[in-house]
Amino acid sequence: MPIKHDPKNQEFTLSQDGHTGELAYARPAEGIIDFTHTFVDEDLRGQGLADELARAALAFAREHQLKVKTSCTFMNGFVKKHHAEYADLLA
Repeated sequence: MPIKHDPKNQEFTLSQDGHTGELAYARPAEGIIDFTHTFVDEDLRGQGLADELARAALAFAREHQLKVKTSCTFMNGFVKKHHAEYADLLA
């Protein structure tokens, strides 16, 4: 399922059959991205879609050389679980 980045609304989104998932972020300072909220509609849960949103957002941060903050509980846990892969991105 394709993930779309909407820089105007500062979010990564996906949708399937009228259901959505989103990962919102803020840009609190130059060179920093703070992932603030993750939500996946109940009908899409349990399919690893939040993980896919997380990976896409972290790939974006890496591609744009941004340091990452994780105000979102889900993102904080995801980065801790995959620490070896994403430790270099943390602010």
